Amino acid sequence: MTDVPRTTDSTSCAIVGGGPAGIVLTLLLARQGIPVTLLESHKDFDRDFRGDTIHPSTLEMLDALGLADRLHQIPHAKISKLQLETAAGSIVLGDFGRLKIKYPYIMVMPQSKFLDFLAAEIAKLPSARIIMGATVQQLVEENSRVVGIRYRGSDSALHEIRAPLTVAADGRFSKIRQLVGFKPIGSAPPMDVLWFRLPRKKSDLHDGLAAFIGGGHLAVMLDRGDQWQIAYVFPKGEYGRIKAEGLDSFKRHVVERVPFLADRVDLLKDWHDCAVLNVESSMLKKWYKPGLLLIGDAAHVMSPVGGVGINYAIQDAVETANVLAKPLKQGRVSISDLAYVQRRRMLPTRIIQAVQGAIQRNLIARALKGGQNFRVPLVMRILTGIPGLRNLPLRLLAFGVRRPRVRSAIV
Repeated sequence: MTDVPRTTDSTSCAIVGGGPAGIVLTLLLARQGIPVTLLESHKDFDRDFRGDTIHPSTLEMLDALGLADRLHQIPHAKISKLQLETAAGSIVLGDFGRLKIKYPYIMVMPQSKFLDFLAAEIAKLPSARIIMGATVQQLVEENSRVVGIRYRGSDSALHEIRAPLTVAADGRFSKIRQLVGFKPIGSAPPMDVLWFRLPRKKSDLHDGLAAFIGGGHLAVMLDRGDQWQIAYVFPKGEYGRIKAEGLDSFKRHVVERVPFLADRVDLLKDWHDCAVLNVESSMLKKWYKPGLLLIGDAAHVMSPVGGVGINYAIQDAVETANVLAKPLKQGRVSISDLAYVQRRRMLPTRIIQAVQGAIQRNLIARALKGGQNFRVPLVMRILTGIPGLRNLPLRLLAFGVRRPRVRSAIV
């Protein structure tokens, strides 16, 4: 027998997933007085190895909302330069200081702190509600239109929320996407990643972001204040071999690439101190059906190259709020409204995924095969060496292909 919901509520917009896309969309809609309910399956926002980068376009969006200064009061690091270390020497791939923008850096902050900050702002708004520990069980449909969702709450009971619009922002393993039967079209980037953390010391020679390439290995290090978050990149399917060679062998490879970690690499005691990320890139052909819209990783899974996934998820949220605020206030979101959101976001996403793929094939894959003879590709040397061109990759990283701006009605 089908469970009967213990409670049935209504809202204008039900958002599933409390990651960057879902929580930013909740904030933007609620600031316009639109009733919105955000459902997050976990009881807090703390996850290991979530992306911690906040790009200039997101900082400018928060500045438009009057929140950027307060966000900067939370402990964080800044990436001003992108640096590549090879056997032939150090190469600065980009310097955000050359861009004439308000925030010439990428902020690095634990994503849980960023989401907690935004959740605290949402809590001040009477039209918004966040429900933690809410696991979606099924979509509620009438006449082939999604009219709400059923979820199991922290009380283990079944509850129902009715809404003219449901937004799936529940990540690369989206439950909503599974329920609706949408299948992403994926590519297979030639790499996977082992993530781990080690202490960062004031005497370390690097800060911000640095990549160390050589000997067929690649380690990318991200400054998290008192820690390094390290991505050890290896060819796809090689994790079994790396693990079979043993943790001591892995630690030796790390030290070969980054010698100054020799005094702390033994803090890795077990493979459980590392997290494996299967790198993928994919996109849905269609992001919507009547009453339902998918955004962020639920619609397009991004490679970790450039750390742009968070940036693009937040831009999805901004575009969604810009396009759908008026229809939501009127209580009816049409299929053409949803299609327009996808059209606005699909081309920028396709372009950045193509750029990521090119970097993976022409830089990362070559680095993993190149042994000691790796050399930075000619096109990258040209882009980083010619004044008229060298800022183009930086702007793409900072703002994406098309930067949606928060409409004045939201501010």
